[in-house]
Amino acid sequence: MFREQDFDDYAAIFSDPEVTRYLGDGEPLSRFAAWRSLAVMVGHWQLRGYGMWAVEERHSGVLVGRIGFFYPEGWPGFEIGWTLKRAYWGLGYATEGAKAALNYGFSELGQEHIISLIYPDNIRSIQVAKRLGEQLEGKTTVFGREALVYGIHREAWNAT
Repeated sequence: MFREQDFDDYAAIFSDPEVTRYLGDGEPLSRFAAWRSLAVMVGHWQLRGYGMWAVEERHSGVLVGRIGFFYPEGWPGFEIGWTLKRAYWGLGYATEGAKAALNYGFSELGQEHIISLIYPDNIRSIQVAKRLGEQLEGKTTVFGREALVYGIHREAWNAT
């Protein structure tokens, strides 16, 4: 779960244009917008009983991102997502965290199918999705942008 003291790190992550180009409308977030985003993450847990987990560096406890589930009203499906501070890209955090989250989603939340919505130019996230065993299932539009829909069914996850 996120804590109030995570906010400065959260705001810094989401003010980085290289991070946000792959999220939402692609624009960096102001501190106010970052606060609203963090409040949505906390509220998702309250309303749904699941959501995004804060990802912390093991030794320092510094917030480096978020990994978990997102399924607001009107969303195309039960989504797993990951967002990390740029300095932590390529270090295995996304894959390791998403594997743990997928296991939780299938075993504890009873999901049958979990998707990832990924913008086509987000090659690193496509690679993570493939490492997780997700397959390209189609395309959709979110925030006015085309997104690829990767997904995995419980049966396929259990076979890995």
